[in-house]
Amino acid sequence: QPCWREYLTTRIEQNMVVNCTCPISECRAQPTTAFIYSIVSSEEIIAKYEKALLRRYVECCSNLTWCTNPQGCDQILLKDGLGYGAACSKCSWISCFNCNFPEAHYPASCSHMSRMTCAKCNHGFCWRCLKPWRPNHKDYYNCSAMVSKAAWQEKRFQDYNERCTFHHHAREFAIGLRNSISSIRQMPKIRNLTFVLDACKVLEQARKVLAYSCVYSYYNQDTESMGIVEQQTESLELLTNAL
Repeated sequence: QPCWREYLTTRIEQNMVVNCTCPISECRAQPTTAFIYSIVSSEEIIAKYEKALLRRYVECCSNLTWCTNPQGCDQILLKDGLGYGAACSKCSWISCFNCNFPEAHYPASCSHMSRMTCAKCNHGFCWRCLKPWRPNHKDYYNCSAMVSKAAWQEKRFQDYNERCTFHHHAREFAIGLRNSISSIRQMPKIRNLTFVLDACKVLEQARKVLAYSCVYSYYNQDTESMGIVEQQTESLELLTNAL
């Protein structure tokens, strides 16, 4: 029993317990949950084991995923057909269910968020696998393009990137403003500031949409609908600035 306890404890601490088998090389039997509970007595080790089981369960369920809030959140989300994602009930973070980008990025598509372009030669590649966008991805920019075109592409990228960065920073400002108002509201003799908090939340969402609209516009400049998209984006930006 002490040997089993040491073996299972080590496997649990190394996060390798889910698929562990009997230590005898010829035996492929896996220890059951009941057996592990009867051998391991440490509450800390048992807690790690239960977390490992939960992680494995979520990974095996195609309709479940973890909240991707970079600040940290242990909430499990249900993929209920909402596409880009829904707000976490615990931290309100909106995750994307279709790709590994850490948050929902509408109106930019998942392929937009995984695609990078060299500003010097316009070579397209995937930031996840670092392989050329062609032939395994949807698009490719020719590195033998004219220097003037490359310079134009670089300027265009910088313009959209600056706009996107500005809206992300403005969104962070809105979040900070909401947190400050939340603290003030806790003070006595302060009027109800719920409407201001609601305005800050709308401001955060608007800045987020504007930031990812820059990504969408950059990759879809030649489509017929871009005129309407640009008009709507400009209108949203004017109203957001006013707010």
